[in-house]
Amino acid sequence: MVFHDLREYLNELERKGLLRIVERSTQIETELMPLVRVQFRGMPESQRTGFLFNNVHNSKGRKFDARVCTAVLSSSMEIYSTGMGCHPDEVPEKFTYGISHPIDPKLVKVGKCQEVVIQGKDLETSGLMDIPFPVEIPGYSCQVRTTTAFVTKDPETGIQNAGTYSGQVFGERKILWEIHRGSHGFTHLKKAAERGKTMDAAIVIGGPPYVQYTAAAKVPYGMDEFAVAGGIAGEPIDVVKCKTVDLVVPATAEYIIEGKVSVEDFEQQTPFGEYTGYVAADVESQWCPVMEVTAVTHRKDNPIFQTIISQMPPSESSKLRQVAYGSAFTKFLKDDCGIPGIKKVAFHESSGSWQYCVIQLKKTGPTDAMRALVCASGYASDIGKILISVDEDIDPFDPDSVNWAMSFRMQPHRDIQIIRGKSAHLDPSAANPGEKTGPKGYLESSAILIDATRKTDYPPTSLPKKEYMENALKIWKELGFPEPVMKNPWYGYNLEKWNNEYDTYSKMVLEGEHFKIGKELEKKRVKMNILEK
Repeated sequence: MVFHDLREYLNELERKGLLRIVERSTQIETELMPLVRVQFRGMPESQRTGFLFNNVHNSKGRKFDARVCTAVLSSSMEIYSTGMGCHPDEVPEKFTYGISHPIDPKLVKVGKCQEVVIQGKDLETSGLMDIPFPVEIPGYSCQVRTTTAFVTKDPETGIQNAGTYSGQVFGERKILWEIHRGSHGFTHLKKAAERGKTMDAAIVIGGPPYVQYTAAAKVPYGMDEFAVAGGIAGEPIDVVKCKTVDLVVPATAEYIIEGKVSVEDFEQQTPFGEYTGYVAADVESQWCPVMEVTAVTHRKDNPIFQTIISQMPPSESSKLRQVAYGSAFTKFLKDDCGIPGIKKVAFHESSGSWQYCVIQLKKTGPTDAMRALVCASGYASDIGKILISVDEDIDPFDPDSVNWAMSFRMQPHRDIQIIRGKSAHLDPSAANPGEKTGPKGYLESSAILIDATRKTDYPPTSLPKKEYMENALKIWKELGFPEPVMKNPWYGYNLEKWNNEYDTYSKMVLEGEHFKIGKELEKKRVKMNILEK
């Protein structure tokens, strides 16, 4: 099933019981986001849903014709896979396929995203003020924001980029663009500055789900995310030309905000909640380029403002990055770096799906594990502070499994490397006492690379063999005990260090013949003097 717009997708979420529709009039400043936050702090992933608020008002009593939806892209893996149109286990493969088989977008003449066009002087009385921007963390947020796909273009190649960025709304025509210096969008801004020109930009709100999924991924520079979205969908994404800037945007989006980004005018951002789980309060060193809004276009029929809930992980944004980054890194390591044994790349949500990365692989040589870590650390300057490689029998998404591997398959003096020269990207631990980052907002970070794979022969895992655990599960069910959720490993399996003699002994024990083993051991008895040094 292909979703051509947000509304088709929301209908499918509702059909599957994955969308909570709120008809109660909800205040966007103090009620909306806290209500959604409850499920991320108090419910397991399996019970999380998207939210659609059909009646919203602000603190001044104004009721909006527009609606608000959030948590609809990636509150859970089930929701994410629904948007991708596949089984949860197939998401990484489908994402990788879209990167490898992009389909260029299709230019159409008319788009629903432009049923209403507001530009010029009309922006002073309509436009941004008609959009119900919810306050993300009431009590700490010092602005309202858009967090969605932000479209720019390379002035040299003409290739567009769509990245997930936030824009702080501070006027009828003013948005501050939260842009990290290592991002593709900032590369476009620098190229525009070299030409002494402003940069065209467009903010896409409520497009087809594939667009937002690819915008959140770190696809290679120079690849059009709309083409990757088409590859995932299996057909081109319809796009239209913007009204006031030289860009194309999804024709079926709910809103488009067009504008010009200054290459020299910067304003200090205000505190906001970040993916780290902390408020970004060190704002005296964080400066954002100013975007002058030139047009706001939207659908005519009750447009839907879609935003991504981020801040404290787990969140919608952490799941979004977990899948997107994992898929992109898997392709990079396997195809571009030539490491064929790569199985999975898992970014842990507790790190915002940014800092903690586990690479699962089947080694074909002794250097594969560390080579994968070195390559992964160089994929992006700001991604990956703790990188761990594990064998294929370790679940890279399970912290217990990863910790087991680090505890008993790794030696710190031998299996750890530290790489410097990375970018901290809002990580508060990177700042030394009293240190200021300056207007450029840069702090050096580092990465620790941990090879937690087996280096020598290992004995079997100390669990009953599979046949006995399977029988235990049958008995468990017969007894009416609660349904278990089994974690890997849940049965014992051989590794390298096991021989026929031990296998014989284990079978004798099962047959109640352990006394016979004792007789065999007597034949090997030796004398020892425990007083000797």
